[in-house]
Amino acid sequence: MKEISKLLDYRSDIRIVDATLRDGGLVNNFRFTDEFVKDLYQTNLKAGVDVMEFGYKASKEMFDVKDFGKWKFCDDEDIRAVVGNNDTNLKIAVMADVGRCDYKTDIRPRSESPVDVIRVATYLNQIPAAVDVIEDAAAKGYEVTCNIMAISNAQEGDIRVALDILGKTPVNVFYIVDSFGALFPEQIARIAAMYCEFAAKYGKKVGIHAHNNQQLAFANTIEAVGDGVDWLDGTYSEMGRGAGNCAMELLLAFLKNPKYNIYPAIQFIEKHMNKLKADGVVWGYDMQYLLTGMLNQHPRTAIQFTKDKRKDFSEFYKEVTSQE
Repeated sequence: MKEISKLLDYRSDIRIVDATLRDGGLVNNFRFTDEFVKDLYQTNLKAGVDVMEFGYKASKEMFDVKDFGKWKFCDDEDIRAVVGNNDTNLKIAVMADVGRCDYKTDIRPRSESPVDVIRVATYLNQIPAAVDVIEDAAAKGYEVTCNIMAISNAQEGDIRVALDILGKTPVNVFYIVDSFGALFPEQIARIAAMYCEFAAKYGKKVGIHAHNNQQLAFANTIEAVGDGVDWLDGTYSEMGRGAGNCAMELLLAFLKNPKYNIYPAIQFIEKHMNKLKADGVVWGYDMQYLLTGMLNQHPRTAIQFTKDKRKDFSEFYKEVTSQE
């Protein structure tokens, strides 16, 4: 049992990261209005959020700019149009997806960019390539996180080797990423202990990015907080790919640091998130996402089920279980 002080007190090292534009952008191809993005930035400032992730630094050679909104590519000029010089305590982040970004050319030196943090997303089999992106970003002056995706499908020994390799790089934060929404709090506790072991060895921090397939994104996140994890991802109204993420408003309500303020989040959700849903943008927990999470599968089949407006859950269950 965790001490009650873990719930009633706060750690000054905790950082809330808003991933609404990036993970939420996977739902609507990053087609957010300028008003939405500017209001989101102001909301994060008022709510005391520590880091705002704008989106991806995706390769324009690999992805057609006509098929996506601007936050798939996060040009510095587009970010600066929202944040100006960003003379605030809110740090600006973008994600570099290993194998899908032209990081050497598209990520400029920090002194020339409004961005503060580069979040490197990688699978275990891409760790050597991830190290190259991390070292490039750090050399350019950025804080760097490494988000190891799909760890629910990974062997513990492989994760340990990856963390040992990453620990020797200039990365600042190791991220626990439950890409499939398959993990339970008891598993998160064990994984967090492993990540924190390597973080202590190499002087790093640990973060968590949870998905809500089994309605455990918030539970897993607060479990991680109690286990010493400091960087916590959330999205407003849990907007994110498939079943979505840990809800920002839940985090703001839970964390006891007086610098966090839920009221601006409530106002933003009332004005913008409800409108997105009313306009037909679909995300969040549903039966199809439970099934892929339960089976520890990538949610792509559930996402297609949703796009096809299917409701035959029993048939879908037979389809996904036949893959086992």
